[in-house]
Amino acid sequence: MISFDFGFGPLEAEFWRWMFLMTRIGAALMAAPFFGTTNVAPQVRVVLAGAISLMIASSTNVQAPEHLFSLAGMLAVAGEILVGTCLGFVLQFAFAAPAIAAELIGGGMGMGLAATIDPQNGGHSPALGQYFTVVLTLIFFSLGCHLQWIALVVKSYTVFAPGHTWIGPDRIMEILSYGSTLFATALAMALPVTLMLLLIMIMAGVISRSAPALNLFSLGLPASIVAGFAALIATAPMLTDRMTQLSADAIAAAARLIGS
Repeated sequence: MISFDFGFGPLEAEFWRWMFLMTRIGAALMAAPFFGTTNVAPQVRVVLAGAISLMIASSTNVQAPEHLFSLAGMLAVAGEILVGTCLGFVLQFAFAAPAIAAELIGGGMGMGLAATIDPQNGGHSPALGQYFTVVLTLIFFSLGCHLQWIALVVKSYTVFAPGHTWIGPDRIMEILSYGSTLFATALAMALPVTLMLLLIMIMAGVISRSAPALNLFSLGLPASIVAGFAALIATAPMLTDRMTQLSADAIAAAARLIGS
């Protein structure tokens, strides 16, 4: 009896290997602040994850578990999701700093009512926060940090091989300790503008006490908005330097996560 082998067995195995590699890449893209936003279509994320996984499949010897739908295979998939999510979550810390700074500045300027839909999480955020996020995204991409981050995701396959993807408490503490940098950077970005707004409020209070006939709200709110925008223009070089350092710190934190 003649048997025909059309090669569907090896092709199917290679397909499941490709799908397994897409798990970590897809989790990282979903957790990342720019690729995981609601503005990015799911089809774009799937195509990008497939392209990166195809590159990894052709350049490395990473193999999928022999029995993917067994308990060991499901645990391996969960480990892939864990590593990818942690690598993307590090960038979420970096992109949350400008949003916190914008909350502080917008509240002092009286622009809390000027809110828009935040594409990062679907909630409401000040319009100033969207401006800071766009500036940070442009700086992040212009410095090529997205390429360095993707390279770290690819390198993670050599550090965390499939089946050995437990992050460990030390690396989890690295992620949590990076959160302190988040709040320190947000405070440093908001401090010059909030100091100027505090001086304006003190001056408006003194004037209001000297001339009670003046309306504090009609005097203080326009002065706060004008002073806030003037302070933002004056501190723009400092803000860009902070965002540049923030992007570098995010890539360094992701590199420490995989031990490089």
